Amino acid sequence: MANANEKVVQDFCAAWTRKSIDELMGFFTPDAVYHNIPLEPLTGVDAIRQTIGMFATPAESIEFEMLAIASSGDIVFTERVDRFKMMGKTVELPVAGVFEIRNGKIAAWRDYFDMQTWVRQTGMGG
Repeated sequence: MANANEKVVQDFCAAWTRKSIDELMGFFTPDAVYHNIPLEPLTGVDAIRQTIGMFATPAESIEFEMLAIASSGDIVFTERVDRFKMMGKTVELPVAGVFEIRNGKIAAWRDYFDMQTWVRQTGMGG
């Protein structure tokens, strides 16, 4: 049975299938930090909204498959496969994510993944 912090993260990951940027942004604290570890961290909802929009808007479909979830206090660890159908391709990205929850909202989100896996499948970045 998931605790309250794990449920926030599970609900956030499940919300990606709906591709609603407003819904996704509702999970964050105003001062949240989002850090895709191979890239520079983003601070604040405006920067996070812009980046999420770059992925969610052009994607035909998005699914975050939760392989494992565990927590200690306000920290929630996830192992996922994030799938994006975009540009006529299906991208599967293995990810380890760490979330810090504050008052039921995501205060920090760090995703660890291999950038070359993303570049190989999308031709983007790198």
